[in-house]
Amino acid sequence: MPVIEVRNLRKLYRAKPAVADVSFTVAKGEIFGILGPNGAGKTTTVECVTGLRRPDSGTVRVLGLDPRRDGRRLREKVGVQLQQCELPGRLTVREALELYASFYDDPADPARLIRRWGLTEKRDTPFGKLSGGQKQRLSIALALVGGPDIVVLDELTTGLDPQARRAAWKMIEEIREDGVTIILVTHFLDEAERLCDRIAVVSDGRIAALDSPRGLVARSGNGMSLRFRTPVPVPDGLLTGLPEVREVRRRGDQIAVAGGDDVVQAVVGTLTRHQIRLHDLMVERPTLEDAFVALTGRTFED
Repeated sequence: MPVIEVRNLRKLYRAKPAVADVSFTVAKGEIFGILGPNGAGKTTTVECVTGLRRPDSGTVRVLGLDPRRDGRRLREKVGVQLQQCELPGRLTVREALELYASFYDDPADPARLIRRWGLTEKRDTPFGKLSGGQKQRLSIALALVGGPDIVVLDELTTGLDPQARRAAWKMIEEIREDGVTIILVTHFLDEAERLCDRIAVVSDGRIAALDSPRGLVARSGNGMSLRFRTPVPVPDGLLTGLPEVREVRRRGDQIAVAGGDDVVQAVVGTLTRHQIRLHDLMVERPTLEDAFVALTGRTFED
């Protein structure tokens, strides 16, 4: 049984749909990604799922509970890290965790969370003096202080430098290892591809596709491509005659070949049999961005 079920969710702002007929389920223990550009409706969707907003129509069930009707019971089971969350500047890390722990009947130990999320040296530091990465660590700890079954992470790594982002990715994987189900809201393609078991691609308030990262990439229809140079000329027919090859392009002494999933093996095998060596070989596969363009007809930046 899924731990989250969303059916025909719809939310309007000034008669304009921010979320339009969205449906999905989330299985226990998975990292479920909601991916889309800013303004696509991602945050509104999770706010309806967590009970922070009331949908105009549709049904939402989280652990069998209605987020609006059973909000108090659900808050004991779901932790939320919001996209924009500020604490009083003078509140220390330790005070914040102890305060949040007081909201629950059976909270996690704040001292243990401080140690686990690398905040020991900052436990008496005011929130206003924490770095961006330290604030994100505290935000995760606050989302976990109630010992939730599900945690929602909304744009967790926005504004972080590359090193801090990768540290946050490791934290997310550690949360899942504890058996916690994760909804990861992000507009970072590499983040979704790296972490998520399944991804809902959201565009203009609708789900354009829902699949595993590999499944979404396969649906782009772009196949594989490779670029290389050779010390001797390669006859055009040698490559264009291969059934796996869709296109051959030349730029100076560089050859670019595009085709299906087996095109790399076919090209390399053919040239090897003809004793033609490849230099500067680069292999490219479709990305989530290619999949987004193919599924929505728009670039991700648009």
